[in-house]
Amino acid sequence: MTTITTSYIGGLHCKAVHGPSGSTFETDAPVDNHGKGEKFSPTDLIAAALGTCFLTLMGIQAESHGVNMKGTTARVEKHMSTDLPRRIAKLVITVDFPPGIPLNRRGLLEAVAMNCPTSKSLNTDIKVVPEFNFPD
Repeated sequence: MTTITTSYIGGLHCKAVHGPSGSTFETDAPVDNHGKGEKFSPTDLIAAALGTCFLTLMGIQAESHGVNMKGTTARVEKHMSTDLPRRIAKLVITVDFPPGIPLNRRGLLEAVAMNCPTSKSLNTDIKVVPEFNFPD
């Protein structure tokens, strides 16, 4: 079990502390919802969690098969609903790999990403649209 403690620090900003490591980050409400957009919003963190979860799970598999995927990036576009209640409607995730990922490992990396814990924890109403780009 991991504990994250959050506190409201005012001005629509919150601070989160990761119990095991003590590392911290702050959030702000987005501009389109009364905030200044000075930091990640709570829903931005969900998008970031999906991108980092994709990369982490693919990294575990890549390393276990001797595949170097250093430099791989994930770009997540977060689309909010236009109706109420306000919520994430769609996450478009584009993964760009460096050259040299073996053909016989690409499908495995894609499958692992799509089954990452963050993806499986999202409400099924959130549409996840993945794109995996291999330059060679």
